[in-house]
Amino acid sequence: MSGVHNLTVPETDEGSRLDRWFKKQFPHVPHGRVEKLLRTGQIRVDAKRAKGNLRLEAGQTIRVPPLPDPSDMSETPPVNKDDKKFIRSLVIYEDNDLIALNKPTGIAVQGGSKTTRHIDGMLPALGEGCRLVHRLDRDTSGVLLIAKSVNSAKWAGRAFQSRRAQKIYWGITNGVPQPKSGEIKGYMAKGRLDNRFGNVHEGKELMVPVRHGADGGKHAKTLYDVKAQAGQKAAWVIMMPLTGRTHQLRLHMQLLGAPIAGDPKYMTDRPLPGGIETSLHLHARSLTIPRDGKPDLSFQAPLPEHMENAFKMLGFNPENDDVDWDELS
Repeated sequence: MSGVHNLTVPETDEGSRLDRWFKKQFPHVPHGRVEKLLRTGQIRVDAKRAKGNLRLEAGQTIRVPPLPDPSDMSETPPVNKDDKKFIRSLVIYEDNDLIALNKPTGIAVQGGSKTTRHIDGMLPALGEGCRLVHRLDRDTSGVLLIAKSVNSAKWAGRAFQSRRAQKIYWGITNGVPQPKSGEIKGYMAKGRLDNRFGNVHEGKELMVPVRHGADGGKHAKTLYDVKAQAGQKAAWVIMMPLTGRTHQLRLHMQLLGAPIAGDPKYMTDRPLPGGIETSLHLHARSLTIPRDGKPDLSFQAPLPEHMENAFKMLGFNPENDDVDWDELS
């Protein structure tokens, strides 16, 4: 790519690390080259030098220096046989434009300096030109949308940017949110994990509630409904995020007094109910994408094994999932 370009960060990429975002946009540029461009100040954010671990915010401007032509760079490493089989096993929907995956917990969507195995790196096994439309946290399972071309990525991405895509998440919480249904909204920004509960990740980034106007504060809004509870120990909560902030649902459940079971960052000193696994119990259950002049596309992902086990142990019936979202908004 010749010449200097300036790209604006869309809302769907908010929270991405700068180096990973750059690699997503320009996959032919080696990681080492990206690091050099950052060190020398050739890649800038809002005209300022930045490090690769900077978390991006929607609306920021990224300066992109002249880059080598993809034909002059080495080809993308081939996907090995096991990963080809793995990524194909995750497909729950496919047409000429889109692929929907049921992402397992524990695998990253995008790579980094210490993450070499990730969904993004396996996409060539699904076809040339496949790319991510949105992201999920490493430990969140569920529907992940893949576009087969630049054009399909644009129109699907616009559904997320305009907040017309309907995302439904299921979670099991440690405790019962209070109140049991409604709307939670406010402002959130990046902060640091403290050591109130002896957590070994002290000092790592997490999101914290802030006042309107605070530096870096972004508005976040979630609708939620407790569908079932096991006494006061645990609850099945269905959530609809109306904004797409990093860790939004995880922070909101903690603020309601009942963090997602197994969450290593947004915690409580209340012990997990006996028999519940320590994996994060948060699942992107369904996704609906509107299409102009055509019926909406809807995808649904089966629960991961650890959440299935928890549902059975706690006596929750997954078929009782009706929520009147209009009543809650």
